[in-house]
Amino acid sequence: MAFDYKKEYKEFYLPPKKPSIVEVPKMTFLAVRGHGDPNEEGGAYKDALEMLYSVAYTIKMSKKGDHRIEGYVDFVVPPLEGFWWQDGVFGVDYARKEDFNWVSAIRVPDFVTRGEFEWAVEEATAKKKRDFSQVELLTIEEGLCVQCLHVGPYDDEPATVEAMRAFAEESGYVEDFSDERMHHEIY
Repeated sequence: MAFDYKKEYKEFYLPPKKPSIVEVPKMTFLAVRGHGDPNEEGGAYKDALEMLYSVAYTIKMSKKGDHRIEGYVDFVVPPLEGFWWQDGVFGVDYARKEDFNWVSAIRVPDFVTRGEFEWAVEEATAKKKRDFSQVELLTIEEGLCVQCLHVGPYDDEPATVEAMRAFAEESGYVEDFSDERMHHEIY
């Protein structure tokens, strides 16, 4: 049976509907950085997702080809994740989606080394006949975080974020968004 991050790490991938504190360990992702409204038809965000999934599935499906990855364990490609921020804005201003900066990401298993990542990018490039050089291997250690499941339309997310901020404050914490501590979403 394939390793499934959503089942093995429920504390991260199936959060409660009410805010809670969680310690997020170091994780490695395939990532693409970009700017702009993620809803833009044919925009950079859509292009980033195509790149991420192409490389992720190249790694996953390596088991069927000639390339053998040391320590490979079959896995379910984890859900898409995103890190969001806006220059000059503390938190996020949802009314200005065109000003979003983002890092779209898909978690990869620990057996994905720099060398295996480079192989997968080259393999996807050759197979799809397009440039995948924007895909990077990114490691992030977030540490102590507040998390909550948002249910409803994306435009209603500010209420969930405000509930998380209030919970953090009531628990004795303060927001510390920075270049290393961004608004993180799992889809």
